[in-house]
Amino acid sequence: MSVHAPPPATGRQYSIQDLQGFADRGEKFAMLTAYDYTSAQMLEDADIPIILVGDSLGMVMLGYDSTVPVTMDEMIHHTKAVRRGNGRAVIIGDMPFGSYQGDQDTAVANAVRFLKDGGATGVKLEGPRVELTRRLVDMGVPVLAHLGLTPQSVNQLGGYKVQGRDEETAHRMVTDAKALEAAGAFGLVLEAVPSAVGKDVTEALSIPTIGIGAGGDTTGQVLVFQDFLGMTKGRLPRFVKPYANLREQVVAAAKTFASEVSSGAYPGPEHQY
Repeated sequence: MSVHAPPPATGRQYSIQDLQGFADRGEKFAMLTAYDYTSAQMLEDADIPIILVGDSLGMVMLGYDSTVPVTMDEMIHHTKAVRRGNGRAVIIGDMPFGSYQGDQDTAVANAVRFLKDGGATGVKLEGPRVELTRRLVDMGVPVLAHLGLTPQSVNQLGGYKVQGRDEETAHRMVTDAKALEAAGAFGLVLEAVPSAVGKDVTEALSIPTIGIGAGGDTTGQVLVFQDFLGMTKGRLPRFVKPYANLREQVVAAAKTFASEVSSGAYPGPEHQY
């Protein structure tokens, strides 16, 4: 069953052509993840032009140890909710581990599900998936590429480590990025790479680059919703800047609520019928 976006709250709907326009004009833009209806509504009110329904939902919403266990059904479920809440943003569905690494026909079918069933604008693929990118784009499926630290490969990489520190891997990243652009990717996420590499890749491409721990020279920047709002417990990656401290505020509010219920202060007369 297809998901229809609500009418935009204000202004027109963003497109991938708008994102290219940012890059062409040398303007920077913000991207955030979202996983549910309410957060998607808030990001529409904030005029965020592009949302990633990331497989990071496995960790921040479902409590998995990594993104690897996330399924297609889980991704579609959350993508549908985000699209219901946001009628303006470009919404990208993150292809989960195992949904595109095998035969291309299965990968294509899974990508199409994001558009037909999830209401997404396009999909994101980790790694230099050049041939699959070309095939999807030829079919009309917009593809956001992803190089650098690719969390689905955490077991192969030996952990969440900065990529592209040596000259060989940095050069290969530029080469892969060019190949993905030639295959039709409309943009490229660069994760956890040295700032110099982020700059080199961005300068080598005409499509927008979106950094997460890739320095300040990329076209856009992306953060995980829970990280940027200060909701995440424990140590954050170096590249994360919390723009609020909601975890502390929510805990304090919950304690106050519990205390007022216990004392009988809530509900007061004004909260009763």
